[in-house]
Amino acid sequence: MLEALGIERSAETLYRLMLERPEYGVTDMARTLDWPEEQVREALGRLAEARLVAMEGPGEALPFDPEVGFSFLLSRAEADLSRRRRQVERAQRTVADILTTYADPTTGAARHDVVHRVTGLENVRERLEDLAANARTECFSLLPGGAQLPDTMDASQPLDQLALERGVKIRSIYQESFRNDPPTAEYVRWYCDLGGEARTVPVVPMLMVIVDREAALVPVDPQDGRAGALEVRSPGLVHALVVLFDRLWEAGTPFGEAPRRDEHALSPQERELLMLLGIGCTDDIAARRLGVSLRTVRRMSSDLMNRLGARSRFEAGVRASKEGWL
Repeated sequence: MLEALGIERSAETLYRLMLERPEYGVTDMARTLDWPEEQVREALGRLAEARLVAMEGPGEALPFDPEVGFSFLLSRAEADLSRRRRQVERAQRTVADILTTYADPTTGAARHDVVHRVTGLENVRERLEDLAANARTECFSLLPGGAQLPDTMDASQPLDQLALERGVKIRSIYQESFRNDPPTAEYVRWYCDLGGEARTVPVVPMLMVIVDREAALVPVDPQDGRAGALEVRSPGLVHALVVLFDRLWEAGTPFGEAPRRDEHALSPQERELLMLLGIGCTDDIAARRLGVSLRTVRRMSSDLMNRLGARSRFEAGVRASKEGWL
């Protein structure tokens, strides 16, 4: 399995076939694997991006020497791992500095009025409800993913209504793909009719709630909600999170308006997809980041490739950057 090197299973299967039968063309490979030819070409494009095959012409590709190709991929993976290890080490030092700076002078323990960890999904939900119920002036939220869970919307509805009725300003940023989910769209429409404000962006980086610019709740691990949350009350940290929210808000599309296209006729979602392709993200990763189906990403990628005259997704991202589209 070569996923750790950025090679999807389908691309690995094709590469093994090419090593066994280097004389095969696209038609032969499609017939042997019982794949559509378009799927074969997509896998060849990913292998070419990984420098495992050379594209000789339409429908013609030759595998590189595996020792050479995998040497490059392993070196890149080791470099990524080393970089990630250094990032973790720097994070550990930063956490140690924070704990030292904000430690209680009598006990040496970190003061809970600065950063407090909330464990357990139920406890996180209860803390969110407490913060929302006690909001005095404003409440900002980042809500990643497309469709919101029904029980989450059911729990939020009375809290939002009570807060809006007492004059609390509520602004929420959703992922653009939520527009494809009728229950979520209906909830946001209801909430806006009561006086709330909502905007959408292609990618929401994480779940976040900020109350009165004094407290913020963020996940311990954005990829794993079960890891709990951090309640942050340090003025400097909360201010940084407010700045992040404000930047996303300025770039967002107001709910009820169609996403604005730029001078290259790109929607915000298409522009984000091109950036993901340009850094080598696979279709699966791009679909998860955008909160859309794999089929939607492939359709969007194919359209963008045609518009850019590119033969692969990676080439589309690179060409878009060179042409000034990004």
